[in-house]
Amino acid sequence: MTNCPTLIVTVGLPARGKTYISKKLTRYLNWIGVPTREFNVGQYRRECVKIYKSFEFFRPDNEEGLKIRRQCASAALNDVRQYLTEEGGQVAVFDATNTTRERRETIIQFAEQNGFKVFFVESVCEDPDVIQENIVVSRYLVNRVLDHIQSRIVYYLMNIHITPRSIYLCRHGESELNVKGRIGGDSGLTPRGKEFGKKLSNFIQSQGISDLKVWTSQMKRTIQTAEALNVPYEQWKVLNEIDAGVCEEMRYEEIQDNYPLEFALRDQDKYRYRYPKGESYEDLVQRLEPVIMELERQENVLVICHQAVMRCLLAYFLDKTAEELPYLKCPLHTVLKLTPVAYGCKVESISLNVDAVNTHRERPEVGITTYNHTTTFLTAFDAEKHFLKVFTQ
Repeated sequence: MTNCPTLIVTVGLPARGKTYISKKLTRYLNWIGVPTREFNVGQYRRECVKIYKSFEFFRPDNEEGLKIRRQCASAALNDVRQYLTEEGGQVAVFDATNTTRERRETIIQFAEQNGFKVFFVESVCEDPDVIQENIVVSRYLVNRVLDHIQSRIVYYLMNIHITPRSIYLCRHGESELNVKGRIGGDSGLTPRGKEFGKKLSNFIQSQGISDLKVWTSQMKRTIQTAEALNVPYEQWKVLNEIDAGVCEEMRYEEIQDNYPLEFALRDQDKYRYRYPKGESYEDLVQRLEPVIMELERQENVLVICHQAVMRCLLAYFLDKTAEELPYLKCPLHTVLKLTPVAYGCKVESISLNVDAVNTHRERPEVGITTYNHTTTFLTAFDAEKHFLKVFTQ
């Protein structure tokens, strides 16, 4: 987090991957908790004029086109200023060609006048075949990286690629604690969970992927699921399920009875709520960042994980907000096949037709939580007193 907003400026000729980079970078920064918005000057231009549909619009001797492009860039920068100074944004991505020294100097002056840091990202490609396919290049020159945010941006950009591939996400097979309605823990699979492992093996074989990598957590239920595949797999501790702290292995009804205020607080802000001596979804996102980096580097991967973990990974690829993330539906015995396309991700949901319990809990009404037949309205003061009590015991 920073009190000095950052303006990321793309530089490069058309069809060099600038918008691809801008959209992915915006999605990544928002996912890790840095409020970011993309400002694509081309969209401003398309809203202003539709008469130019060829490269003639970009010719330096086209005075009318030049005037319109300047007006659109100016309008975009005004929106950047509003976002970073009035709307709480921390990073703005200014997506345009910005190939002239005059334009870059204008942007630098704009940033200096408003107290913004400037970070240029140039996409260069001289291979006609690569340009035709609109693929980003793999050579990086880095200069004058000033702070933590910029370092993370550079590291992320050095890991992304657009090689055709698929990422498969699924939860472990049904576990013994799933059947009992208890959260967390480290139990093994039920007979239906083991049957899912067999069906998963058949499904993966049907996909015909020779170089598929398989990742699991270090918990029994994901390892037992992976064992059924009879292929090498890698265990990641960071893929372990969210730590429910003092609520581990409890049923939701027991949490309501034993920790009624905790239950109410979690319903109010499920993303940021942290279990006593445990984790929040926000903590989990930070923990999973290395997994996202490695998923961006790799090609075909199957991740066998847990409900909260799968929600976090899915939210990254589908560009979901922090409010949506904790309520994404990730049912047992279902595989999600994610295929990156253009500026997004295609999702296929494949049920392997093995019955399992439903562990999804719907979003409650905002601001009001009912437990023990009592409706409670929580205030910030209530929450502050409660956390003071929890962490001083």
